[in-house]
Amino acid sequence: MNWRNAPAYQLSKLFTQKINNIAPLPNTFNVKNTTHILQKLLDIPMIPHFTFKSLDITSLYSNMPVKETRTILTDTLKYHQTDPQTQQELLMWCDVITRQNYFTHNHDVISHYDGLAMDAPSSGLIAELFLQHTENAQLAHPSHKHRITGYFRYVDDILLIFDPNHTDIQTILTDFNSLHPNLHFTAEIETDNTINYLDISIQKLPPQINNIHL
Repeated sequence: MNWRNAPAYQLSKLFTQKINNIAPLPNTFNVKNTTHILQKLLDIPMIPHFTFKSLDITSLYSNMPVKETRTILTDTLKYHQTDPQTQQELLMWCDVITRQNYFTHNHDVISHYDGLAMDAPSSGLIAELFLQHTENAQLAHPSHKHRITGYFRYVDDILLIFDPNHTDIQTILTDFNSLHPNLHFTAEIETDNTINYLDISIQKLPPQINNIHL
């Protein structure tokens, strides 16, 4: 459904602007675009036998736990010492926006009780609140356990770099899928030492060259 016609469309845009100004997210593991991921990759020492895998978060927006994310937003606003009146206002806006989660099918309007509207301007920000909270709180353990040397995420697409002599993608998937009941990950493996991520192909060169080709 074209959310531009939704009653809360302008409120959703204003909510996003306010949060970005008052309580900007840390974006610890995010990449902005292709140029950013290239810079990140060039900064990592590449060990020849390390491997690349791409993970995808299934149905990100429709699986967002709205009530839990509202609590995260509350804590985030308090952390940034937002005044109580502004906190109350933004949380009320969040409630109005997230309740307008509907779409049309066969001329019927269907409303969801959880998740986020696909075309709402605020859905990306609200999803990021939840994902970044989960990453910052829980990613350290699986990263250490599986010796993941690179973790980069663009919305719902993740690039991993790890030692295949220590672990494998199925074991990693099992641990990632246990991070939260609402998060389900699938994996894409390399083909001929090449994996696609965003709009680039990353190719591992032979060990004696000790490099990657982008």
